[in-house]
Order: sequence, then structure tokens, then C-alpha cells
Amino acid sequence: MTSKSLVGFAATTLQIGVMQGRLLPKLAGRYQAHPLGQWQDEFPIASDLGLNLIEFILDYDDYELNPLMSSDGCSQIEEISHQTGVSVKTICADYFMEAPLHSSNKSLASQSMKVLENLIYNATKIGVTDIVLPLVDKSSVSETNLQKKFVSVFKPIINTLDDAKINVCLETDLPPIEFAELIRNLDSSKITVNYDIGNSASLGYNPAEEFLLYGRQISDVHVKDRTLGGSSVLLGEGDADFDAVLQGLQQINYNGPLILQAYRDESGIDIFKKQLDWLRTLLQRFDQN
Repeated sequence: MTSKSLVGFAATTLQIGVMQGRLLPKLAGRYQAHPLGQWQDEFPIASDLGLNLIEFILDYDDYELNPLMSSDGCSQIEEISHQTGVSVKTICADYFMEAPLHSSNKSLASQSMKVLENLIYNATKIGVTDIVLPLVDKSSVSETNLQKKFVSVFKPIINTLDDAKINVCLETDLPPIEFAELIRNLDSSKITVNYDIGNSASLGYNPAEEFLLYGRQISDVHVKDRTLGGSSVLLGEGDADFDAVLQGLQQINYNGPLILQAYRDESGIDIFKKQLDWLRTLLQRFDQN
């Protein structure tokens, strides 16, 4: 089994995890999805690779069947986590890309709020610290009126977050200044930032500016690489400035997870191992320098 700890800030402070499904073949050809019916198979694989974490996915399709949605399912997650030493501390709630909380469809928005409340309740049982809420694609708040609407519909749930001791970790496509303003308007320590290295690179954002504006609010990091204005590529082959990101993380004393959401092919596992080795080499080099 690969050692789970190295030497130095990057290698000992940062826990490395994987986005759910990346160690298994694609589910129905989908690039990212909860591997319904085979999610248990990923835990021993992750353990053998020396990974600490799996970031679970809550999809819109068949969300009722996701183990996160039931007490029995959460118990199964706890049991296999205990057996393998691979924890579930973060959830990528892709459900809300298809059914935004700020949807103009009131019925859809109401149902989504119920799903989020149930997810928070169950996630607390298994020790989840962060629920990543994507505000991208169909759920984007790129327009000012959508930002205002999101703030108004989300603020009532903030007390629930305080009681549950859990973060809602926002992932957006907003420019850094607008993202920082959105966080200020929500005005809660439980509203944090998911920093996606590849997405920021694709959008042409400057890591130094991002960390200056909301670095202290970052509680979850997605590791992937993208070209400027383009799609995912192998780690190290795109435009992401990994050294600048690691410097930013060190400056804020970040001690949260690094979740590999890197480029994948049909099978998943071999290309994942290649990129995991690349990341570990990067972390060792960063510490040595």
C-alpha cells in the first residue's frame, strides 16, 4: 500500500482524495456521476492507492437511490469508510446544477430546498464537513439579478448550517471580485469557497487575485487542469499554475482536502494513477523548494 503521508507542508497538511467514480469505468458514458450500484467498489481501490478521501456525488437523476439520501445508506458509507480508512468528508452536489435553488420554477426550487435540507441532515451523521454547491452551467448566477435571488432564497437555510456545523462550499464561474461580493452578501462563516484549479485556469483568472479576495474562505480544492477557454487535459498539460496555487494555499495555512477531479478516459483507473503520481511529485518538489 502506498504511504498516505510525505514530508512538508503540501504533503502532510493536505489530504489527497478523489472525486467519486474516477477509479471506475464511466457510468453510462457520463464523464462524472455517482456510480449507482457499485459505489462500494471504489473504497478499497482508493485505499490501495493511499488516498484519504472520496468526495461523493449527488446527481439529479435517481437521487433518491443515492446512499446519502437515507439513514441506511449513510450507515453503509460509515461502515465501508471504517473498513478501508477512506473517509467521506465532502459532497459534490451536482443535483443543484439541474435543479437550482434559485430556479424560476417555484415548485422545482421548493423541492430542491427540501433535498438540500435532507442532505445536510444526513451528511452531518457521517461527519461531512463540506457540501459543494455548484453555481455553474444551468445554475450559474452570472447575472446580478440571479445573484440577488440566490442570496434571498439561501439566507433562510444558514441557521441550519450553523446548527449542523457544516459548510456550503460555493463553486461559481464568477470573476473573483463578483464572487467575493456574493460571499459578503451571504454573510456567514459557513459559506465557503470551492477552488477549482482547472476551471479558474480555463476562465483566465489569476490565482494571486483569487487568494487575496477569498483565499481564507477556501475549504475544498478540486484538482484538475484545463487549457485557457478549453476543456480538461492531463495534469500539467494545461494552463493551470499549480505552483501559484500551492503558494496561495500555503500562505493561508490551508489544511483541507485536495480532490482529484482530473481528466479521465473510459476506464478511469490507469489514467488516474498517472495523474496521482504527477500530483505527488509536484507536492514533493514544492516542499523541497
